[in-house]
Amino acid sequence: MKAEDLKVLVVGSGGREHALVWKLSKSKRISHLYAAPGNPGMKGLAQLVPISTKDTYMLAEWAKHEEIDLTVVGPEQPLVDGMVDEFEARRLAIIGPTKRAAQLEGSKAFAKEFMRRNNIPTASFQIFTDTSEALDFVREANYPLVIKADGLAAGKGVVVVDSVAEAEEKINQFLYEGKLGEAGKRIVVEEFLNGEEVSVIALSDGRHVKTLIPAIDHKRLLDGDRGPNTGGMGACAPAFSLIRERQLPVIEEEILERTIWGMWREGIPYKGFLYAGLMLTERGPKVLEFNCRLGDPEAQAILPLLKTDLMHIFEALLDGELDVINPDWEEKHCACVVLASEGYPENPHTGREISGLNGLEGVLPFFAGVAEKGERYYTAGGRVVGLTAVDADFDKALNKAYAAAEKVNFEGKQYRHDIGYRLTAKTRVAR
Repeated sequence: MKAEDLKVLVVGSGGREHALVWKLSKSKRISHLYAAPGNPGMKGLAQLVPISTKDTYMLAEWAKHEEIDLTVVGPEQPLVDGMVDEFEARRLAIIGPTKRAAQLEGSKAFAKEFMRRNNIPTASFQIFTDTSEALDFVREANYPLVIKADGLAAGKGVVVVDSVAEAEEKINQFLYEGKLGEAGKRIVVEEFLNGEEVSVIALSDGRHVKTLIPAIDHKRLLDGDRGPNTGGMGACAPAFSLIRERQLPVIEEEILERTIWGMWREGIPYKGFLYAGLMLTERGPKVLEFNCRLGDPEAQAILPLLKTDLMHIFEALLDGELDVINPDWEEKHCACVVLASEGYPENPHTGREISGLNGLEGVLPFFAGVAEKGERYYTAGGRVVGLTAVDADFDKALNKAYAAAEKVNFEGKQYRHDIGYRLTAKTRVAR
């Protein structure tokens, strides 16, 4: 795809997709940029297309009719449902794994068994579909444990339990009561890993791997890593200070490259973003989970530091030439603070007016759950906006993001006050 005046479509409507649209809008190669369905923050950057991410057929038909040169899929659900297969059947270029390859995220059991077959370091585990068998296991296990629903569960399918009673409750909710529907009909019970958690995201063309700068995500709702798991309450990059120099080659060779070659050998070439959620344990890096897309909010902390034209990287991926690309990065730091609705993650309150989004200086407001009515903005989801700042000094970037978090307001606003705390206690050196 060595051409100018390209037409590019970004699928999705969250903060990750807003960051992708923002970055792609800077490419001189792109003449027409679209987002489906997009969000109000993307106006001025892309033309919004009112087609749901769930309507794979209509999106593929629209892209064919409009002669879209490249489609980039943001969220995981369309990938797990087979959007890439639908587009490729029409000979449309698209960034993302096929339905079979997306099982790395779509099925925790598939991912764990794949890692075991390919000697990829991860926590020890057992898989259950029978309630009584799972209960028998946890009654004899060491604690804490992690219980994971097999399928996608919107961030609600992973719980850490500290006692037999807690484990029994969650197993009954998932397997017996069907609280998570199909996603919870099979569960993975695994050992709890201690260490520093970090996100390492790479791109793959099916054979080659290109690693992006590492980031940290804050998944728990409350300060001090307390409260329920969420989709992510903030992110910072780069996180090189958490990854000792000798660990990054291990992550690239024993986890990322081994995963891509394992998928290739099993006849399921993996192309697109591969997200490895890792725990840096005393025994080395281990995989907590794989995601089949660019992380959110990690995308909001990583993309502002990328100096290379993102379209150039995508073209190399499509041409199978990622090995000859060496992305250039800003020698700076990026911090993202997420503002969330009251009641998030279980029952977010929406429809509340948002003030302060206009006129933010030195901060990128990446919209997520935001609706527009007239000239006013209202909350329309759990995570509302990611306030992102860049600076050569990490503390200054963080302070800019938090100053914006004070300025942007809506009833019931909640956010963490300790984003980046794992980096502030360490030497922070950007490459």
